[in-house]
Amino acid sequence: MTKTTKPNTVAQPEDRLLTEEEIRAMGDDDYMNPAQLAFFKNRLQELEKELLKNAGETTEHLRETVLVPDPADRATIEEEHALELRTRDRERKLLKKVQQSLASIESGEYGWCEETGEPIGIPRLIARPTATLSLEAQQRRELKQKLYGD
Repeated sequence: MTKTTKPNTVAQPEDRLLTEEEIRAMGDDDYMNPAQLAFFKNRLQELEKELLKNAGETTEHLRETVLVPDPADRATIEEEHALELRTRDRERKLLKKVQQSLASIESGEYGWCEETGEPIGIPRLIARPTATLSLEAQQRRELKQKLYGD
């Protein structure tokens, strides 16, 4: 199956969202139909909300910093803040991928490998909804990176 341009008809919010089991049970002919697109759009929107909520909590947490006189306690607090900021940085990068995936749903490109144009596959998208490469294309890219570096 190769990529074909389909009209972008994402299921309306009043339609019932399918479950993972129902999505997995669909045949190849149903790949990236409106019901599947609605399922992934909902999943990506929920992930986006969670990431934005976490970012807000981090901001609040860093504002509530209390000055402590003990250098060991202060070092522990600073290390905790550094760890939290690294985690939020990773989440910021994931948020960008989530927003790109949502845009690709709107443009009709979601679910198709950006290198080969082949389907990425439902199991891979369920595991990693922000995937832009098929498993084979991702493996080739990782092998190239391993052999030649970034």
